[in-house]
Amino acid sequence: MNIILLSGGSGKKLWPLSNDVRSKQFIKLFKNSRNEQESMIQRVYRQIMEIDAEVDVTVATSKSQASTVISQLGHRVGISVEPDRRDTFPAIILALEYLKDVKNVSLDESIVVCPVDLYADDSFFESFLDLAESTSDNSDGITLLGTVPKEASTRYGYIVPQSKDKLSAVSSFVEKPNAFTAARMIENGALWNAGVVSFRLGHVLEIAHSMLDYQGYDDLFSRYPQMPSVSFDRAVLEKEKGLKVLACDSRIRDLGTWAAITEMMPDAVIGKAVLSSSCRNVNVINDMDIPVLAIDLKDLVISASQQGILVTSKTESIDISPFVDHIGQTVMFAEKSWGSLKVLDVSDESMTIKLYIHAGKRMSYHSHEHRDEMWMIVSGEGKTVVDGMEQPVHPGDVITMEAGCRHTIKADTDLEVIEVQRGESIRTSDKKKYELE
Repeated sequence: MNIILLSGGSGKKLWPLSNDVRSKQFIKLFKNSRNEQESMIQRVYRQIMEIDAEVDVTVATSKSQASTVISQLGHRVGISVEPDRRDTFPAIILALEYLKDVKNVSLDESIVVCPVDLYADDSFFESFLDLAESTSDNSDGITLLGTVPKEASTRYGYIVPQSKDKLSAVSSFVEKPNAFTAARMIENGALWNAGVVSFRLGHVLEIAHSMLDYQGYDDLFSRYPQMPSVSFDRAVLEKEKGLKVLACDSRIRDLGTWAAITEMMPDAVIGKAVLSSSCRNVNVINDMDIPVLAIDLKDLVISASQQGILVTSKTESIDISPFVDHIGQTVMFAEKSWGSLKVLDVSDESMTIKLYIHAGKRMSYHSHEHRDEMWMIVSGEGKTVVDGMEQPVHPGDVITMEAGCRHTIKADTDLEVIEVQRGESIRTSDKKKYELE
């Protein structure tokens, strides 16, 4: 069985902890059985691997988030990188072509597609095994996973099965109906649409080739920005005649808002914060090294990071995206495959960043055309390579790189580095990578 995890998102719903690089699925808001903080994508991946340690997982994600995926899940997962942001239909098709052409997966293989931004118990992921098995009996169709509704929620789409059997043909499905319609549908046996689908790899690729003009993975990748921005539901499911639904009784939650997130948080506070005893139903998520003090507050979420500070009632945190749209700024925190970075200061012609590089990791070997850089080693030991010359570095060392200079840094132990960038144009696009001999 191959599982594709859809990991997209613009990073607005959980601002200021989320941004264009760190969307909500990467924020470590939960805890595992070892009491360690974990993110949505780590939680979903862990639950899947606990069900079947041999399963192959591929993450479909944007170019800007690929490093974060590797940082949080490691190198065992496959990465299908979208060169441009489209909707779920082209993202899934690109991932399927990646499986076929890059990973050499058979066209008869059962594929399960699952979003990473859901919260469910372990039994939900156990249903994936039954879902994949049902695909073998429905090789020219698609099977949806539906969960038994707990209330007439308007957050979910609904699937109406033709029978009360665990596996049934689909009569119809409706996207996020109003509360009255949802209640009526539940009376008629409707299930929540969990957003999880299963199919034979070759079946959906046949559909894709009938709709899109491309030849294989490389061609689709190169032409991806010209692909239609359309959801998989609209492009495929609404037209599919062989739809089936597998019912499961697991609880799922949509964690798309701060209010929903805080319901699942094991602790009222993450990070440095103090709540007075008079606070009621208050959650603080503080990503900074300075404390937050909350006194005599009720039904609030306080979230603080390098990006900004949010103070909102839980009832009004449903959709903060329209407000965030008016806040344009540099990404102030990001996880990378080699570690993480925090922006400390930004001006028109300079930027100061603190880099955290994990032992055994290194940055890419790269250069910049429009800016000079300086590294000051704060702690740890490692090596720098500047225009091919390698030298060891220790706390207190300062290394300067002029524009056009090729450079990288390797960590022998965990490294903390202050990086200062200076130039007329400081842009993420001003970076050229090279192979390191």
